[in-house]
Amino acid sequence: MFPKNSLEKLAPINTACLMILAASAATWVLVYTKTVLMPFVIALFISMVAGTLAGWLKQKWKVPYGLGLVLSFIAFLAIIALSVLFISGSIESFVAGADIYAERLNDTLDWLLLEAQKYGINMNAQFLADTVDKLPVFNMVKSVGSTLVSILTNLMLITLFVIFIFMGKASAEKPSFVGNIQKQISFYLLIKIFVSLLAAGFTWIVLASVKTELASMLAVLTFVLNFIPNIGPFISTMLPMPVLFLQYGLDWHILLALILLTTIHFIIGNILETKWLGKGMDLDPLVVIACLIFWALVWGIMGALLAVPMTAIVKMVLERNETTKPLADLLGGKYAFK
Repeated sequence: MFPKNSLEKLAPINTACLMILAASAATWVLVYTKTVLMPFVIALFISMVAGTLAGWLKQKWKVPYGLGLVLSFIAFLAIIALSVLFISGSIESFVAGADIYAERLNDTLDWLLLEAQKYGINMNAQFLADTVDKLPVFNMVKSVGSTLVSILTNLMLITLFVIFIFMGKASAEKPSFVGNIQKQISFYLLIKIFVSLLAAGFTWIVLASVKTELASMLAVLTFVLNFIPNIGPFISTMLPMPVLFLQYGLDWHILLALILLTTIHFIIGNILETKWLGKGMDLDPLVVIACLIFWALVWGIMGALLAVPMTAIVKMVLERNETTKPLADLLGGKYAFK
């Protein structure tokens, strides 16, 4: 038998080992049940936002809570349908102009070869031309098309989950802890949806003003990518540059679009969003990046989109228990190195 003092010293180690095992098992479950669990989580977040909007409609205009839920979900479906239509139209436009893109790319390569020769750099022109000809343009388009089908399939599953969740919402009343989670997460999601719509709208205006092809699809991608903290706005700023390069080459169109898009994302992300969200989900910036990587590895791009609210829920749950509260403090940056 171990002495009592030895057992007390081993208790923290045992707790840590159990938590590591539990986290490993939970990660395995998340990966294994991804096909069903991910649509359910999305439906749960939609129901949170819909519940908040329904409560607001009831308070503001005396709309019955159940009707408010239905109207909120219809608005969500309308946004998804419009996004799919915009992307489909952009893909058709891209397919129609695929030969023109290839021709422009060949012209650009010829220009690069001439510039390289001026500086004494010899490049294999035939190899570059063959590489361009073998670019999997149509395979990429087919991949995007299959992604659209996957979105529609998941949308039906999400809709089913939302209906069942709504059936359990007989009223707006909820336990205090559940209500607190819904309040914080729905507030965060509503602000993110609004600022993402702003970013997408202004992006479309900028790209349309310089007559950018695929402007609608790039605007929709901006809306989606804006949910990924830090990295998303940067990617959405740089995405239109290759398209503009193929259209106009290296001229003022690229410079103007780059300056305007950078300004838009800076104002929306660092001024408006910071002002409206305040401390946001009370997560340390380094923790946000680490969780972004983790959820992206577990659930792919959708995991990256849901990384912040998922981590915030984990933090709120950990705060409820004294044993796991130090982990919640760590997620909040309270143990950050000085």
